[in-house]
Amino acid sequence: MEERLQKFLANSGIDSRRKCEQYIEEGKVKVNGETVTELGRKINPEKDEVMFNGKIIKAKENFVYVLLNKPIGYVTTMKEQFSRDKVTDLVHVRERLIPVGRLDMYTSGALILTNDGDFIYKVTHPKNEITKTYTVTLKGQVTDEEVTKLRNGVVLDDGFKTSPAKVKRIMEDKENNKTRLEIVIHEGKNREVRRMCEAIDKKVLALHRSKIGKISLEGLTIGKWRYLKDDEIKSLIN
Repeated sequence: MEERLQKFLANSGIDSRRKCEQYIEEGKVKVNGETVTELGRKINPEKDEVMFNGKIIKAKENFVYVLLNKPIGYVTTMKEQFSRDKVTDLVHVRERLIPVGRLDMYTSGALILTNDGDFIYKVTHPKNEITKTYTVTLKGQVTDEEVTKLRNGVVLDDGFKTSPAKVKRIMEDKENNKTRLEIVIHEGKNREVRRMCEAIDKKVLALHRSKIGKISLEGLTIGKWRYLKDDEIKSLIN
């Protein structure tokens, strides 16, 4: 059965589908000895020989899906040039897992890792609008007007206006001049919640992602992980 080359590479655990498309365009992939640079190429995994960076790639059937409660100080990049700790160092499985989306180094919380490239593509594609729930602690008091601005969408530093978000105040600490908000978004812009808070002139003191879709970190302490349940996987892609 034929499938697109980038999908085959992603499902083989090379990287996300978008990254695999990039590798193809960069000429790093060969099919039956021929370098392929067009994204529309289809292959038959049972008949065609696919090579990436000179190594033969085999299809993977054993897909693994993991939920990690990411600690602060770990990066979600696969290739780390500064010798920083990676989230993959925390998950001890035989398979080579890839983070589904990203959390910056100073954000903790829910992160899914898998070797299923098709799953990564579906979960991260903007059209699916999978929600992410964050708890953010800010310096200073947040007014009702500022909460309303976040709910209606704010203009980020690059001119992008965020979609409407669910925002509620969950803690006010006037003595220590802090406010904690719960923010639910469905977009995947880089450092979006931090930049939303910057747009209302608030400094982020702590940021934690507590849920992805309906999947929560309940019972999972920081730095620990567990396998996703079948119904949790289906809730993200159906």
